[in-house]
Amino acid sequence: MSETGNLALMADYNRWMNEQLYALAAPLGEAALREDRGAFFGSLFGTFSHILVADIIWLKRFAGLPGCGARLARLVDLPWPKALDEMPCADFAALRKQRDWLDALIVDWVATLTATDLDTVLDYKNMKGVPGHRRFGSLLLHFFNHQTHHRGQITTLLSQAGVEVGVTDLLVRIPDQE
Repeated sequence: MSETGNLALMADYNRWMNEQLYALAAPLGEAALREDRGAFFGSLFGTFSHILVADIIWLKRFAGLPGCGARLARLVDLPWPKALDEMPCADFAALRKQRDWLDALIVDWVATLTATDLDTVLDYKNMKGVPGHRRFGSLLLHFFNHQTHHRGQITTLLSQAGVEVGVTDLLVRIPDQE
């Protein structure tokens, strides 16, 4: 599979896993979702929020690349997050709606990327203002890996709360070759 094909697979997996985890978390209720469970971002709500915030930051950076800006134009109305622990939504329902919207955007956008796009170097600054100059395709791998890392924390927190998470492996989204 090509690099663009693998990234499309990751975008699909990202959306699928987010749908699964949001559906499993919702019945816990707002209080349980906001309970500090000792995770990097405290609660389930905090961890879900962090993934959303980090995605918005990276997508806004990616929108500055030639060929990506028009495809990510719908992000213009979203404010730049000021901190990685920001809570951009008032409640879990709003967070889930924002996540669904963003995941659809990611899937649609990644499907348009070309090998030439992926070889572009992105110049950006991290949240502390430190400049970076990295290959866009490699940054997309980081983008998806970051989500997977924190969703792993969410699955642990859900399991600790007595929620059966089920299969989370990328394998279930890889088409079987006949």
